[in-house]
Amino acid sequence: MSTPDYLVILLYVIGLLVMGGFFVSRNKSSQEMFAAGGESPWWVSGLSAFMTMFSAGTFVVWGGIAYRYGFVAVAISLCYGVAALAVGWTLAGVWKRQGVSSAAEFLQLRFGNSIVQFYTWLQGLINLFTMGGSVYALSIIVCTLVPLGVDHPLADPATGNLSVTYTSIFICGVIILITFGGGLWAVLMTDVLQFIILSVSVVVVVPLILIKAGGFEGLAQAPQGFWQPVAQDYTWWFLTGWIVVHYFKIGGDWTFVQRFLCVPDEKSARKSTFLFGIMYLVSPIFWMLPPMAFRLISPIPEGLSPAEINALGERAYVMSCQEVLPVGMMGLMVAAMTSATASMVTTQLNVYAGAFTNEFYRNLINPQASEGRLVTMGRVFTIALGLVIIAGSMIIPRAGTYTGYIISLTAMLTGPLVLPTIWGLFSRKISLKTAWTATIVGGGCAVLAKFGLSAGGFLDFSWLRPITALVQVNQKVTDLVVGSVTALLVLAISEALSQQEAPGFRRIREHAARANELAAAQPAIASMLPAKLCAGAVVILGLVMAGLAVTVAQKVAVLLVFAGMLFALGGVIFYFVRRLERKLALTPAV
Repeated sequence: MSTPDYLVILLYVIGLLVMGGFFVSRNKSSQEMFAAGGESPWWVSGLSAFMTMFSAGTFVVWGGIAYRYGFVAVAISLCYGVAALAVGWTLAGVWKRQGVSSAAEFLQLRFGNSIVQFYTWLQGLINLFTMGGSVYALSIIVCTLVPLGVDHPLADPATGNLSVTYTSIFICGVIILITFGGGLWAVLMTDVLQFIILSVSVVVVVPLILIKAGGFEGLAQAPQGFWQPVAQDYTWWFLTGWIVVHYFKIGGDWTFVQRFLCVPDEKSARKSTFLFGIMYLVSPIFWMLPPMAFRLISPIPEGLSPAEINALGERAYVMSCQEVLPVGMMGLMVAAMTSATASMVTTQLNVYAGAFTNEFYRNLINPQASEGRLVTMGRVFTIALGLVIIAGSMIIPRAGTYTGYIISLTAMLTGPLVLPTIWGLFSRKISLKTAWTATIVGGGCAVLAKFGLSAGGFLDFSWLRPITALVQVNQKVTDLVVGSVTALLVLAISEALSQQEAPGFRRIREHAARANELAAAQPAIASMLPAKLCAGAVVILGLVMAGLAVTVAQKVAVLLVFAGMLFALGGVIFYFVRRLERKLALTPAV
């Protein structure tokens, strides 16, 4: 990258921090800081959910799989869309109907304090620690683009590039500042801005990389099996399990539940989730084409070890963009990719800062805390949990490949951790004891199968050899199935044997009735501010790109096309905002 790229990255980061700071004054209560006051437009919530899932591994994990296996990465991404549509049909509206402001509040009412504390501490610390690995993984890729020389104080002496450690700490610092100041509003808005920039960038990258790869005729020369939806490690059974696991994840994971609850009503909750699902059914082929085409431009060299091939794949997305993007636009793409990965982290940080504030501090330490005090403590927890992310970015990379880590962890623990919550939305019978049993037994069986029955595991006995052989041949499917099926069995048996209605079901039903009555009397209205901010930010970025086109001699046409697309998009957003405002002004008050 060159000086204009670094300047664009700097301006982009400053813009994100300014947007985060813009919402500081709006956060006068914990409801506003952690649930956006229930005023988020459905499209903001839906795009934020899309970016939250998208950023968890698109560039590093699935970009690497797209480079190595091809269309398999698209097939895996399509599974998210199927799962999200199913959640929108069955769960999103049900969550909003409960009248709670967070998943933790639902668990508190439905099951009681003990399991809320367990979930808050376990999920909060593990998820945020894992997010540190995500930050580190992308930092590695970005730093390869920033050569400084071995004598530079910010360089890694081994490579001469920008230090990965310093970059990880800087990204984590930006994440903490955005979440600290702006709360959920800042998280939502930065997600939407990143979606717009990345989408427009990919629209430019895809035709350029296709031309570089020889067009559609070049794509036809891909290695055998490159356009197949399955591969040796990613079978039809894996894809089926991936849909099921992510139905549970999207329907019960606290970060996605937050998106159902921050909108004004049930209809908006369903619409936001449908948007999320449709985006994942339409867009994966476009997102994955750059690393897939790069495989044709730069094939895998012979003689590389599996670890070296994996590392090459994880760099493929950035290298494909570097191959075709002009000066300045590459900097914008890198900034947006980095902040998109940060999107998942800001979401997790806001969710668990809210959980620790309300379920730990308010419920156990200071039940009489004022709203101002809760906002202050929310910011304290944001900083403290941000340090956990930094710790993860330092420790996880030294424990093995991040790609394998994120796939295994998601597959193993999603079911046991979220199934009791989802079941509790509908069942009158399951109690706190059942929720504990399903979580512990399901998680324990998943860990046992992963580490006990795998090659060299501690259960490698002769009489278990047929089972261990089956597990080792189907390791990824085993990760997906064991924990979820075990937790489901525990819940189903309890449902069949229980005779009485659980006290928690009565509590949540009474709470929902009161909350919905209050919401009907004082309905929340979706804010128009997000659309205005998005339009303004897009136009400003268009001006930056137009300025670069004037000052940079390379690929001027690409920069001008990109700037024109940003101006047009900003104008369309402003038009619809004004149209909706006029419509609302003419609507008589009830």
